[in-house]
Amino acid sequence: MSNERKQSKLDELIQEYCPDGVEHKELQAILKIKNGSDYKAYGEGDIPVYGSGGIMTYIDRYVYNKPSVLIPRKGSIDKLYYVDTPFWNVDTIFYTEINTSLVHPRYVYHCLLREHLEKLNTAGGVPSLTQKVLNKVKIPVPPLEIQSEIVRILDNFTELTAELTAELTAELTARKKQYEYYRNVLLTFSNETIMMPIENVCKGHYGKGNTIPKDGGEFPVYGCNGIVGMTSTYNSEDAPIVGHIGSAGSVTWGKGKHYVTYNGTICEPVRDKINSRYLYHQLVNLHIERYVKGNQPFLSFSDFQKVKIAVPALDVQERLVHVLDNFDAICSDLKIGLPAEIEARQKQYEFYRDALLTYAATGKTILTDRQTDRQTDRQTDRQTDRQTDRQTDRRA
Repeated sequence: MSNERKQSKLDELIQEYCPDGVEHKELQAILKIKNGSDYKAYGEGDIPVYGSGGIMTYIDRYVYNKPSVLIPRKGSIDKLYYVDTPFWNVDTIFYTEINTSLVHPRYVYHCLLREHLEKLNTAGGVPSLTQKVLNKVKIPVPPLEIQSEIVRILDNFTELTAELTAELTAELTARKKQYEYYRNVLLTFSNETIMMPIENVCKGHYGKGNTIPKDGGEFPVYGCNGIVGMTSTYNSEDAPIVGHIGSAGSVTWGKGKHYVTYNGTICEPVRDKINSRYLYHQLVNLHIERYVKGNQPFLSFSDFQKVKIAVPALDVQERLVHVLDNFDAICSDLKIGLPAEIEARQKQYEFYRDALLTYAATGKTILTDRQTDRQTDRQTDRQTDRQTDRQTDRRA
């Protein structure tokens, strides 16, 4: 069997067009960096206005109508935008006039992503970039034929990653809606079921302290909307927490022994009347935020205590908790898995981007068509599997 490596198209192009290496050029040699300006004098329209955080609004005038890479000047300087339709930009972001006889605009975009321009921050307060610093940034500039092949590979990878992200997000949204639907059905009872005010089944009281304990320790500290620290003492155990200041009406499950600050209401269940997890699911389903008042959101303890909930027999509560906890676990797993999956895809893109651009510049890192095709196949297979699973679920 031959050990000779199969050449990729990129290999062939590099050998044909730049066998002796690739020149690195400063940005000022291949593009012009332009300032933004105010847009408020113009009327509404369909032209996007970009700031450092992305699209701000739409107007009826454009400043540039050719492909460009937008580079934030202040604020979110780690974000770059590739725009190939007419646009306007304000003074917090630069746009670029790219010499397309030398470089492919999308190639410049991928190269600048690799440079991590946030490392060039020149300010001690709000992160900032200057034209002087940016103009000196160097990128490899192989012939256009090689740039186009690199862009093809990376854009294909980016497109597949975006499709996968959309699929995962849609899956999470669908599962969440399904969970909310079944939770509402399971927690809606006939008129024969006893309805009780919360004060009859729950010993509610505010948490302690207007400041977050910072002594460290084994017990999590809950505010009005989740864990905010750790401490060495606790004032509640396995009970729902309802925010009454700030994120008023939010419902959080306090797992195990924990400490609740004044921003949260501890809902200690009366154990011979109500299951603590059943109480939690009921509070979530009731949308307690409906009872919030005031300009600064506040949930009155007396109002909260009078809200009525259905209280079936304890054995019924336990069966419902078993079903709802399973649904809850599935949704939680998806919430954890989605960001991790997206992050993994982003890291793969960055790896292939860096490898391709390094090889284009030096010839030292080699990725064959077989490798890039295999990565594409993996992502396509994952998407196909998810579509098949959803179709199976619908038929079931």
